[in-house]
Amino acid sequence: MAKATLKVILLNHTKQPEETIAHAAKLCYSPASIGELKNQIEKFNNEKFVEKLLQLGHLSPLEHAVFTFGVEGISRACSHQLVRHRVASYSQQSQRYVSERSKKDHEIFEFVIPPSIEASGKKGWFIDKMREIQNWYDELVEVLGDSGEKSNEDARFILPNAAETKIIITMNVRELLHFFSVRCCERAQWEIRNLATEMLRLTRKVLPSVFSQSGPNCVKGPCTEGKMSCGNLEEVRKKFRNL
Repeated sequence: MAKATLKVILLNHTKQPEETIAHAAKLCYSPASIGELKNQIEKFNNEKFVEKLLQLGHLSPLEHAVFTFGVEGISRACSHQLVRHRVASYSQQSQRYVSERSKKDHEIFEFVIPPSIEASGKKGWFIDKMREIQNWYDELVEVLGDSGEKSNEDARFILPNAAETKIIITMNVRELLHFFSVRCCERAQWEIRNLATEMLRLTRKVLPSVFSQSGPNCVKGPCTEGKMSCGNLEEVRKKFRNL
């Protein structure tokens, strides 16, 4: 079996992100040169200053700090949702250049099994269907005849949304706040919610002045989902306080 498991790695981020954010914010209001500001900022408590920016709603300076993540074990269904967040950069593993043919140590292509399917007792049935699709894919590659990308690019049309993908994501801090506000919400689809929550856990370690209170909108205020609310306000708040 080739069941995929979510894995998120923080590959890189702006060094000293609070200094970068503070520099961008102070430049807006100071007659000092950039060099003079840099010297001043290095002596300040930038964590407190960044917290104040958030309170004031002055968020554009946050765009100068970025985080880059490596993600494995998500489905194509999840990546289709992910790339709707357009203020970001993505590099995704290609099904055109990377073959999904079965191998001795890789009987079936990697895929994601939704928890509801496991809970329904259909896990074995689902795996059998993935194995069938693998056979169809292998058959198509043979029929199409060409080696490499030519056969892969058309054989991939038969692969399901469950197929695992790998992706590199770069987002600035302001966009991450928005991403977490909608994708950590209980109303978000389970897979992208798990991804967003893990990304938040990693960013919070690096930039707590920004991300310590981040998460779905209900973490800092009332639920914004109206009649569609999950109804678990205190439970969700506790989860993100203890993340």
